[in-house]
Amino acid sequence: MLADWINIIVQGVLLGGLYALFAAGLSISFGVMRMINIAHGDMIIFASYATIVGASYLKLPMVLTVVLVTLVLSVMGYAAQRLVFNRTLGSDLLRPLLLTFGLSIVIRESLQAAFSADVRSVNVGPMKTATWDLGAQINVGVLPLVVMLVGLVSIAALQWLFARTRMGRAFRATSDDADTASLMGVDRKHVYALAMVFGSAMVALAGAFLVMRTTVSPSDGPIRLIYAFEAVIIGGLGSLWGTVAGGVVLGVAQAIGARLDPGWGTLAGHLAFLAILWVRPQGLFPTTRDR
Repeated sequence: MLADWINIIVQGVLLGGLYALFAAGLSISFGVMRMINIAHGDMIIFASYATIVGASYLKLPMVLTVVLVTLVLSVMGYAAQRLVFNRTLGSDLLRPLLLTFGLSIVIRESLQAAFSADVRSVNVGPMKTATWDLGAQINVGVLPLVVMLVGLVSIAALQWLFARTRMGRAFRATSDDADTASLMGVDRKHVYALAMVFGSAMVALAGAFLVMRTTVSPSDGPIRLIYAFEAVIIGGLGSLWGTVAGGVVLGVAQAIGARLDPGWGTLAGHLAFLAILWVRPQGLFPTTRDR
């Protein structure tokens, strides 16, 4: 009995690694640009279908597919931010909301037109069901563990970039006061576009690992957006490590809820989100402040 509960919690923690990848790109978007990207979930699904194209249609090795999807989405993210999103940023938060809402509809309908509404996945071979036996009837899925490790390494690298590099100082300065940063010679449009590059790279990883772990359909974007929002808010706005904590909280709550009743998994995650929001509205590890 104890081993069963330990396995459930371990599965929840590893699921939280995937949710942290969902949330990291959204955290960067808000933390640097103060932009709430409604299309974030649909961008994750777009990355999933790009992975399907590379692995299933073009028959590329999975590692190469993930690298190419990450590069393509990063370039697309830079171009979209520089040419489109930057035009909407400012004191009016409604403009980027409307733009990204429209983008989410375009992505969703385009994917459905191209791939139909059927669910799809990619074949990762024995890795999908492989487990690592830790003894005492405790098992860890290899693929979920890989997802968690990649997520932790990626977020650690981003945290180092933001905290220790000149580019990171430009990100932080622009986030705190974009007008003053511009007076000091910082090109805010370029900084925002670079931030979107890193956010898009996290979206690509999230979409690729999502379709490796489960099936996806073109209409899945909104629920992925909700998970990303909840993880960001639980962890604290602007905190990359907070997204890991938020993702783990959601993952563990869903795993425990599903263990108690198969229909309670998603609900348990939402209830955990509401409970933390009630007790600590600013999240567990907030780093941003209102301007």
